[in-house]
Amino acid sequence: MEYNVKPITDVMNTLLGENGCPWDKEQTHESLRKNLLEEAHEVVEAIDSQDMGHLKEELGDVLLQVVFHAKLAEQEGHFNLNDVVDAITEKMIRRHPHIFADVKADDAETVLTNWEEIKKKEKAGKGETESKSIMSKLPPTLPALMKAEKVQQKAHRVGFDWDDAEGPKAKIIEELDEIDAAMHGDGDVEEEIGDLLFSAVNLARFAKIDPEQALNRSVQKFVDRFRAMEAKIMLDKKDFSQYTLEELDEIWDICKAEMKKNQ
Repeated sequence: MEYNVKPITDVMNTLLGENGCPWDKEQTHESLRKNLLEEAHEVVEAIDSQDMGHLKEELGDVLLQVVFHAKLAEQEGHFNLNDVVDAITEKMIRRHPHIFADVKADDAETVLTNWEEIKKKEKAGKGETESKSIMSKLPPTLPALMKAEKVQQKAHRVGFDWDDAEGPKAKIIEELDEIDAAMHGDGDVEEEIGDLLFSAVNLARFAKIDPEQALNRSVQKFVDRFRAMEAKIMLDKKDFSQYTLEELDEIWDICKAEMKKNQ
């Protein structure tokens, strides 16, 4: 099957043309930055909800952002959409020599190791100075949980890692003790809680769990149960302030049991 992006590029050409949309014509790479981030998050939301119709729509929104940025760059004389497609196509072929050449890679770990080596050679070929640190080039805008996981993966690739999940499990217990000490004046509470979160990400990595997704699930679970608790309180025609904490805990437990029963 052949795919055609000409319709959306024609629309973008019209929007940014002489008689185009005033709003679109005012946009820059910088002004569109947040839009791309928002659209990417909405794609993730569609994936999590397993709604293919929604996913199709949100992928279209991300594609629009790519076309928009490429058209702005073309107007500035830097590159166009074809250049973007050609560059990523060449990169994917170059970084998959186990598919498109004669390099052997029988597992995902070997593929990732080869990928990193190829990236180093690419930078050298461009005359870029390779950083001595494997922790270089970490995207600064990554959410903290994702950044923690990426840092740990980089350390793993050079052998600096726990042998198994027992390591991060023990570290979590150690960090809880250090938080307790810090809260009693012996240490930095923020730092110790950060260390606990970092260790939790490590445990998630060994369990092959996406920490960002795991936390999002827990947040949503709390929101759902809290809404159920609100609904019960509204039925009683009362306000939260009219309940003791113990009474709210009882309502929470009832909602929790009911929601588990209905799962």
